[in-house]
This record gives sequence, C-alpha cells and structure tokens, in this order.
Amino acid sequence: MLDQLPVAALRLDPATLLVLRRLGLKRIGELSGVAREALARRFRSVRAPAANPLVRLDQLTGKVPEPLLPVLTQPPPLVQRRLLEPIRHRPLLDQVLSDLADDMVRVLEGQALGARRLELALWKVDGEVVQRRLELAAATRAAAHITRLFAAKLDDIDAGFGIELARLTASWCEPLALSQRDFEAAAEAHGTSLAACIDRLSVRLGAGAIRRPEPVTSHWPERAQRWLAPLDPGRAAQESLAFHARPLKLLDQPELISVIHASPDGLPRRFRWRGALHDVTRAEGPERIAPEWWRERGAARLRDYYRVEDAAGRRYWIYRHGHAADGRGGTPEWYLQGLCS
Repeated sequence: MLDQLPVAALRLDPATLLVLRRLGLKRIGELSGVAREALARRFRSVRAPAANPLVRLDQLTGKVPEPLLPVLTQPPPLVQRRLLEPIRHRPLLDQVLSDLADDMVRVLEGQALGARRLELALWKVDGEVVQRRLELAAATRAAAHITRLFAAKLDDIDAGFGIELARLTASWCEPLALSQRDFEAAAEAHGTSLAACIDRLSVRLGAGAIRRPEPVTSHWPERAQRWLAPLDPGRAAQESLAFHARPLKLLDQPELISVIHASPDGLPRRFRWRGALHDVTRAEGPERIAPEWWRERGAARLRDYYRVEDAAGRRYWIYRHGHAADGRGGTPEWYLQGLCS
C-alpha cells in the first residue's frame, strides 16, 4: 500500500529529493527495489533523518523508533459575563465591555501574556450571536485601550430584545513580562503611544492599511524593499548595497515604452509613454544591472538604466531590457520604471 506513495512522503529535505529524482527514484516502491547496500554507500555519511532515505524507510516500517512529542493545546484566555437581565442600551453595553477588559487584563497578567487578537461575542435573547474581532499592533494588557478600540466597532450593533451573555477571548497572545510602569506605559494608558496610535488608525482605515518599508538586499529595484506591519521588527540588519541615486517614485510595474536612439547601444533620443511623445534633452547612463542568477531563469536579460530629461524639464528613469548581442534572441525592449525629482 505504501509503494505507490511519492518519496516526498518520507519527509526528506529538498536536496535529497532532488538526488533521488535524478536517480529516477520517484516512489517508495522504487526505493525498495534498489539494493540497500547501494543506498547505504550513497548516504553513508548522512546522519540527519531528513537527508537519509534509509533511516526514513526504517522509521516508516517500525524498524527504527521515532519518538514524537505530543502537541498539547492550551485554551486561550477567556472571560465572560452572564447578565441577570438582558441589556439593550449602549451605556450598559459599554460598562459590560469595560468589566470584561478588566477581567481579561487580570487573566493575562497571571500568565505573563499580552493580547494581539481579541474576539468579542455577544449572545442575544433571540439566539443570534454578534461577533467583533480586534487585532493589535503590539501585545498589550491595557484595559482602557482595549475598551476604546472595541467601542468603535459596536456602533452598528442592534441589541434587539437584549443581550444576555458577553464573552471576550484572546485568541492570539504573546509573552509580555511584568514591568514597572514607565513613561511609555503612561502614554499608552492615555492612548498616545505609537502602538496605540497605530491601533486607532487600523480600526479607522482597516487592517493592513498601516505598513512600513524594510530594505532588502537586492540590486533589482522592485525587489529592494518589502512591506511589513508597523511594529514588526523584520529581519536582522542586512548589509547595505552601494547604489546610484534612485528615483523618489517607482511605478508598481514597469511600463513598456517606444524609444528612438542613435545606435543600438546609444543614448535614447525620444520616447513615447502613455500616448505622449517626449524629446530627450539630457541623458545619463547606462547603469547596468545584471540578473540575479540564483533567482532568475537562464533566459533572464540584463538591464541598462538611464536617467533622462525631456524638453519640459521632467525627469524619468527608463531602462533597456536586454542587449542586441547578448544571445538571448529578440529585439531589446524599453521600459519606464520611475519618476525623478
């Protein structure tokens, strides 16, 4: 029954799977048909189970023990209030929410945790359950901050015949050690800290509306940065690359343009972009950027970038994709990628 499974089912690493694929061994049954001594000679020096198909085969058949650590689920922090009488008015609901936030803070303090995602569920008398979810930029245990953010999400709730049960769950928590109250904590209590400001903007503008850029080690302009959450620490500091001056504005995608130049390798003299014709009065370049061979396919072509200025004084960042004599075939194309100041 196991012979028809692919060798990837043995949980081998990509390098080992590539070796087996080159040897023509694609299924577990094909491994069993190969002499064990031959495989042992090939993987004799490999000790990691994920890189040794013989060890994985023995674990699969039970010849070699493979102890596993069980994953114990831990219930998320949860607090709730069952109301003696159903409530229908907003001030009473705000009071219940404030009490729930205080209860949640005490639970989180006892576990040295901070909430990153909170879910509020309100059970109505008619059986309907109203849910609201809140995601925070950083782990917090500030009851006033939580209450203020949820208050902006309760304006459209129709209590109907009343709400009889309210439950607050912290579905995503992060470690948050107890610390002495300082200026930053005092600022968060008044809603003026950076994390509190980001949370309030996210509630108003929507999740994912607030981001920050992080440099990435790449010569290709469209890969030179990525977007992160506002308070995400990102990766470790990367070695900076020495670039020429870059435009202040890059297009989301380079746009194809038509270019007239004096010679195949000469400076551009005129180009057409979005239906408008631009005469080039000044040009600087080229700045040649080669493909990243470890990421690109073999047919990837180099780029020659030029900073050009038209008769109206507008400056553009354009590039020629490929070279006439690079052996890649086809006529090189021109693209506009940025607007200079």
